Amino acid sequence: MNTDIENLFKDKVIGHPAGLFVLFFTEMWERFSFYGMKILLVLFLTAPFLSDNPGWEWSRENAMALIGTYSSLLYLTPIVGGWIADKITGYRIAVIIGCFIMMLGHAAMVFETPWSLYLGLALLIIGTGFFKPNMTSMISEMYKGKESKKDGAYTIYYMGVNAGAFFGMMLCGYLAENIGWSYGFGLAGIFMLLGLIQFWLAKGLFGDIGGKPSIVHEVELPQNINEKGPINNEVIEKQNPFTSIDKLLIILTSIGGVLYLFNDPLSKIGGINLLNFNIGNLDGSSATILISLVLFLYLIISRILRYSPIVRDKILAVSIFGIFTVIFFGAFEQSLGSMTLFARDYTERALTGNSALIFKSIDAILTVVPLAIISWVLYLLFKKTYSKIALSNIVLAITFAFLWYIVFYKLNREFSKDTTEVGASWFGILNAFFIITLAPLFSRWWESKYNPSAAMKYGIGLVLLGLGFGILVFGTLGIPQGAKTASVSMIFLILAYLFHTMGELCISPVGLSYLSKLVPGRMIGIMFGMWYLAIAIGQKAAGTMGGMIDKITEQYSLSTFFLIFTLVPIILGVIAMVLNPIMKKLMHGVR
Repeated sequence: MNTDIENLFKDKVIGHPAGLFVLFFTEMWERFSFYGMKILLVLFLTAPFLSDNPGWEWSRENAMALIGTYSSLLYLTPIVGGWIADKITGYRIAVIIGCFIMMLGHAAMVFETPWSLYLGLALLIIGTGFFKPNMTSMISEMYKGKESKKDGAYTIYYMGVNAGAFFGMMLCGYLAENIGWSYGFGLAGIFMLLGLIQFWLAKGLFGDIGGKPSIVHEVELPQNINEKGPINNEVIEKQNPFTSIDKLLIILTSIGGVLYLFNDPLSKIGGINLLNFNIGNLDGSSATILISLVLFLYLIISRILRYSPIVRDKILAVSIFGIFTVIFFGAFEQSLGSMTLFARDYTERALTGNSALIFKSIDAILTVVPLAIISWVLYLLFKKTYSKIALSNIVLAITFAFLWYIVFYKLNREFSKDTTEVGASWFGILNAFFIITLAPLFSRWWESKYNPSAAMKYGIGLVLLGLGFGILVFGTLGIPQGAKTASVSMIFLILAYLFHTMGELCISPVGLSYLSKLVPGRMIGIMFGMWYLAIAIGQKAAGTMGGMIDKITEQYSLSTFFLIFTLVPIILGVIAMVLNPIMKKLMHGVR
């Protein structure tokens, strides 16, 4: 076994190497800053200019066009960042580069000028590309030879993801909405900086893990399709090399997709149309993305047909799941877009008397208890590693002391008032909270004899997502056509987030798992890239569809807007369930 891995496993915290918890806290601060900023973006861009906390008063369509492109690019740059880490920098240096660039991005956004905003978003996109794929790669390298403990390690790691998202949206959102937008953006940058310093100072704990790129790229996930080779006297599946036509199609679809991503916000916000032409009744933007989609589908179909029957069937199954994934994220990602606007403009958030006291008490419990548990983990890490990474632990302790200060400031400020107004950003924490509380239940379900097939999981997830929007349809029935504000009970939004999270737990964690089981090992890299591409398309679709909220509300009603997101996922979910027997055949026994 690798000596560095043996050394890591000597100092254990809750049964796992201390190094895992260094990654846990690094990821927690990165997600704190990332989600803390993202929940503010749509609120800041659309807030009235003449108000106590002035924003830029953009139209919702323009704001969602920018956010859709930003969110989409966040899933494309990791494909490049992962390649650079594999070939040039190594995982650890890539993480440090990513943290530093993202910290600069958050710092730029504090100034609240157009150029600083665009620069900040660009830096965040680039930094995420370096950071996102390489943290999980370090965990994979740490657990070589310890595969039985890897599932538990990823569970702990993703608790850090959700803890960071939870506290980031809660605290950055609170400061931004109650004191000023710069305070929210600035807080995100401060924790990103502290996370960077903590990780940098802990580098000695990892030895060569995540260091220089290995000469031979090792695929972490199982290579279980027609690649058993000579050991089992089976013929290895012949490779399907990219032809010149394939490469040309990849270039054309990439150029078309990127042009569309940038042209959408540029044409709407800046009046700069990069695609200023028409083809028939289609404008240049619509024609470009349609042509790119057709070429992309031709590329995928033509390549699938070139594989042997079994491999072809399994890749077809992955492609179908990819289509469901696009639809799912196109609706699910309304959470940080149109649903956040709904929370601000259409939800009754002012509470008085007992209602205010009950909310403040629940909010205090939701804040203090998780933070206390994580602080206890910090104490355990401190005991195990103080002699090895003392400075890193001191920085981490200072970070937590600052976090506790902000929490007590928030609670003291709220409990000193007789009334309270729930921040629009507060509802964003519900997804992370429900994931943390419900994930163990869903995990036990997947491990039981009642574990549904892949298609059934997708079907259930899509139906749950649609039902969540159905709750919002019911809650908005009384809002008149074209209304810009209303006072709907917040219980509808809370229940919607509950159903959406249950839908996410059925789809998001299992998608990559099935991809790893269905795709040959030599194709893992490109198929993971394709999977991120599917999510990126879903992210842009979310921004485009969310930007239609004003047009649909003015022409029909807000209920009609949410009804679209109710019917489409439910119909797709039913189709997924109906396709279950066919999907089982295509998967050839893979579960």
